[in-house]
Amino acid sequence: MESLNRMATELVDEAIDFAEELTVAVHPLEGDAAVLDFGVEVPGAIEAGLLLSEIVTAGLATVGTRLDEVAGAPLAHVELSTDHPALGLLCAGTAGWELSVGDFEGLGSGPARALVAEEDIFARVGYRDEFDFAVLAVESGTLPDEAVARAVAERAGVPESGVFLPAFATASITGSVVAASRAAELAAFRLADLGYDPADVLSATGSAPVAPVASDEATAMARTTDALAYGGQVHLTVEEPFDRFEEVVSTAADDHGVPFAEIFEGADWEFADLPVDLFGPAQVTVDVLGGETHVFGDTHEDVLAESFL
Repeated sequence: MESLNRMATELVDEAIDFAEELTVAVHPLEGDAAVLDFGVEVPGAIEAGLLLSEIVTAGLATVGTRLDEVAGAPLAHVELSTDHPALGLLCAGTAGWELSVGDFEGLGSGPARALVAEEDIFARVGYRDEFDFAVLAVESGTLPDEAVARAVAERAGVPESGVFLPAFATASITGSVVAASRAAELAAFRLADLGYDPADVLSATGSAPVAPVASDEATAMARTTDALAYGGQVHLTVEEPFDRFEEVVSTAADDHGVPFAEIFEGADWEFADLPVDLFGPAQVTVDVLGGETHVFGDTHEDVLAESFL
């Protein structure tokens, strides 16, 4: 497989070339790194969110939109498909890099994580990237600065001039689109967390509604999580059977059925204190290659209506 960061860099170049059309603002930094504002000081956009979803999966996923309904209301939905779930969704897409640099706090996703490759998933997949450029999408209510770029460069082992930081707030159009694209990633992540071999997930397709943009980051986090846990649908084709497929869906959690604003408030917004089984898609179909087809979970439009409408 070609370098994940090389493939993502080509998409970043596309974002720079068509920045005006995408409503993306490009900010060169003093050390020659670049911040691409996909939705922090700009409102974001549907097309920007779709391209950013491709960037964080290093171009290994096809991403698009369709119009569907939630409780009778037409809403945009995002659909993502990949034949490389282990690499595209887990080694690139997962938001596994916590950024804390001075006063800046953010969450990083994208193939720059594969240059560090310290998370357990990289050993399990058997992948570590080597490249001179690092692409890390940063989810935060503020734009990253030179100090953040330096920290990313040092940890990823690349020149500061090779760091690209696409940035977006959860409370933006881009944030809602990127979140909706993560349904398949959540399913693959839950399977790996339950002990399933990530290499045995052969293909993944997921969809979820695009949550209405909230007025603040906390509400946006709750709404976008609702979109996945109560509206996310995933189809997986896998190579081997497994006796815990039913635990992939969010319905496996005891608190399922409650809007995430209430769940997060009950935990004082300490996400680490919440059970991981809350964070799954609403419904999953698992096709075992040459074997049985399993369907688990269900969508809950009543909860989405309470959260969105």
